[in-house]
Amino acid sequence: MTKYIIRRLLQTIPVLLGVTILVFSLMHLVPGDPAKIIAGEGASEQTVDNIRERLGLNDPLHTQYLTFLGNAVQGDLGSSVRSGRPVMDEISARFWVTFELAFYSTILAVFLGLIAGIISAVRHYTLTDVTVMIVALFGLSMPNFWFGLLLIQWFAIGNWMPESLEFLKMRPSGWGDSWKQVVLPVITLGTGGAAIIARMTRSSMLEVIGQDYIRTARAKGLSERIVTYRHALKNALIPVVTVVGLEFGGFLGGAVLTETIFAINGMGRLTIDAIRTRDFPIVQGTVLVISVLFVLVNLLVDISYRFLNKRIDLN
Repeated sequence: MTKYIIRRLLQTIPVLLGVTILVFSLMHLVPGDPAKIIAGEGASEQTVDNIRERLGLNDPLHTQYLTFLGNAVQGDLGSSVRSGRPVMDEISARFWVTFELAFYSTILAVFLGLIAGIISAVRHYTLTDVTVMIVALFGLSMPNFWFGLLLIQWFAIGNWMPESLEFLKMRPSGWGDSWKQVVLPVITLGTGGAAIIARMTRSSMLEVIGQDYIRTARAKGLSERIVTYRHALKNALIPVVTVVGLEFGGFLGGAVLTETIFAINGMGRLTIDAIRTRDFPIVQGTVLVISVLFVLVNLLVDISYRFLNKRIDLN
C-alpha cells in the first residue's frame, strides 16, 4: 500500500507540470496587458514600463515560468497583481467556502444518486425505472446556470429565502448563520452529479444482480433487503465511488458558474475576477491548488477500492 501511494504521488508530478505549463501559456495568449490594467487609464508609458519591470513581465516567458515554478515548489505562489497580497492568503480566504460548497453538493449527489440508482435497478424495466432515468437524464442535461437562475426566481425572490443574493458573510465558517444561504447553491451544483451517480449505480447494480452469487444468496432464503444492500450494493460500489471522486473534484473546479450566480466569494469567483484583470499569479495559484486536490481525491478513491474489495491488489 505504501509503495503504491508513493508511486501514485510521483506520477502526479508530470501531471501538475503539464497543468501549470498549459495555464501559464493560455494566460499569456489572452489579449490585454496587466501592467496597463494596474496603472489605469491615462497612465504614462514610463509608469507602465516600471510596473512591468517590477512584476517581471519583461522577462522571457520561459524565465517567468521557471521563476513561478521554483517559487511554487517552496510554497510561494507569488503576489496578486490586483491587490498586492500573497496569492496563498487570497486563496485561503476563499478556499473553505468552495470546499464546503463542493462537500455539501457531493453529499447531496451521493444521497439522491444512490437512492435513485438502487430503486431503478431493483425495479428495472418498470415504470418506476423509466421515470427515474428520465428525471436523471433531465438533471444531467440541465445547465447549472439555468437551474440556479430558476431556483433564485422560485425561492430566493420571496420570503422563504434571503432577499439578498450576497450569500457569503465572510465569517470564519465561510457561510452565514442560516442554512438557507447554502441550500440553493448546493442543489444547483449537486443535481447534475446526482444524475450521473444514479445512472452509474443502476448500471453497476444490474450487472451485479445478474451474478451467480446473488442467485445463490436468494436461494439460501436471505431477504431481498439483505441481498440488495449487503451483497449487491457493496460489490457494485467500486465504479460508483470512482464517479463520486470525479464529481467532487469537478465540483471544486466547476463551482465557477454557481458561485457567480449566487454571488459567493469562493475560489471560482476569485478565478473569474483574476482572469478579467489578467492577474496571472491568482489564476495560476487557484488552478494549481484545485489540480492538487483533484489528484489527491482520486488517490483516495483508488485506495478505497482495497477496502471495498479485499481481492484488489494495489501493489
